[in-house]
Amino acid sequence: MKLVPTQLPEVLLLEPRVFGDSRGFLFESWNEREFERAGIQGRFVQDNHSRSEKGVLRGLHYQLRQPQGKLIRVVAGEVFDVAVDVRRSSATFGKWEGIRLSAESHRMLWIPVGFAHGFCVLSDFAEVLYKATDFYSPEHERCLLWNDPEIGIAWPLEGAPALSTKDAAGVRLHDAEVFP
Repeated sequence: MKLVPTQLPEVLLLEPRVFGDSRGFLFESWNEREFERAGIQGRFVQDNHSRSEKGVLRGLHYQLRQPQGKLIRVVAGEVFDVAVDVRRSSATFGKWEGIRLSAESHRMLWIPVGFAHGFCVLSDFAEVLYKATDFYSPEHERCLLWNDPEIGIAWPLEGAPALSTKDAAGVRLHDAEVFP
C-alpha cells in the first residue's frame, strides 16, 4: 500500500496494491497489520454504504462525543471527498483537503477523529463505503455549512448541490461546536 501525503498531515490518501488480469481484480481494502504500519490505528465498529445521484452533497459531518475516524472508499462512480480540521488547537484548524475518489482508482481516504467529512457526487451516481471507529450517534452529530466562506471549499459542482434538510441547515465554522 502506498501512502500519499495530503495538506492535512493526519489525513492520508491510500493507494492499495491492485492485482488484476482479464478476469478482474483483487485488493485488500482493510488489513489491520498493514494499516497499523501506516499509522492508522482504530477498531472499526460500523460499516456504512451510501448511494447518491450526481450533484448530491453529503456533509460536512462530525461527532463531538463518540467521534468517528473514517476509512472512505468508492465502489461505484466518483466523488469529491473532503475533510475539514475542526480541532481548535490544531495548526490546521479550519483547513480542508479534497480528493477525488473513484471505483476505478481504488484509492481510499483515512479521515481521523477531529475532522468533519463530506463529499459530492461527480458521476451519474456513486456508492461510497466507509468504516467507522465508533457508532453513529445522532445526538452528538454536528454539521458544518457546506459552502462556509471561512472554510472556502472549492467544490467541483455544476450548479447548486442537492442537500438534505440537515445539511442545508449546517452552521458556519465560527458558530460551530468543535473539538478543543
